Amino acid sequence: MLTATLSLVGFLLRGYWMMTDNKLLGAKPVKILPHINDTILLGAAIYLVVITQMYPFVVNWITAKVVLLVVYIVAGVFALKRGKTKQIRSVAFVIAVASVLGMFYLASAKPALAF
Repeated sequence: MLTATLSLVGFLLRGYWMMTDNKLLGAKPVKILPHINDTILLGAAIYLVVITQMYPFVVNWITAKVVLLVVYIVAGVFALKRGKTKQIRSVAFVIAVASVLGMFYLASAKPALAF
């Protein structure tokens, strides 16, 4: 939970820096630390999936989290790097944050989703 929270807080901070054109967004630690944290987070997620035997495409809420993770990654790339205009970056930022909040909800509520 700590690495997930750090990932969100770091993304919010980098998004704020992007919107305010802060030069800290280009700093080397700002580019490296999120990758380290997210690698730890991904490793923990894979470990939990294996030990609990709740696999994507078997457990619906896990599948939904994986889909939201892909949305978060794609939207995050557009929000912080690939978005050509500030408007595109801002919309992508909101989509990315909404995806993370959706993952947090699914992790805490574990609803019985039926698709």
